[in-house]
Amino acid sequence: MKSPPAPISILLVEDDPAHAEIVLRNLTHLQDRVRCIAHLSDGQQALDYLQREGRHSDPSTSPRPDLVLLDLRLPRVDGFEVLRRMKATEDVSHIPVVVLSTSEAEVDIAAAYQTGACSYLVKPTEFQAYIELVRGLGHYWSDLNRFHGA
Repeated sequence: MKSPPAPISILLVEDDPAHAEIVLRNLTHLQDRVRCIAHLSDGQQALDYLQREGRHSDPSTSPRPDLVLLDLRLPRVDGFEVLRRMKATEDVSHIPVVVLSTSEAEVDIAAAYQTGACSYLVKPTEFQAYIELVRGLGHYWSDLNRFHGA
């Protein structure tokens, strides 16, 4: 019998409280498959978390995520810079990053992939469509995808 996938840890970097709430609420049904969802609201906090600096220096309270869900338009440090620094840092360069953005601009999509995003999803403006997107994303990363340990 096939064993279930190991629970994953997710880092959500999203400055819009309503968008963050939709993601967090719609990943809670994955409780047995997601061991931790950390939510940060700006790019500098995300970098501190990923580099284990400042208040995120303790690995027990700031575990390395298996997946980063990243908005592009963030305060302090934008999502492109977070992505660029992640992919240039050996300790976290292997972590898959899914961009969740309202931007449908080809230049943003191309730049995200060129910088190292593994997926780019446009946030639907319709509430139910956004919920379905998040649930599908959660199902894929927690049930179907297999992670390779770092």
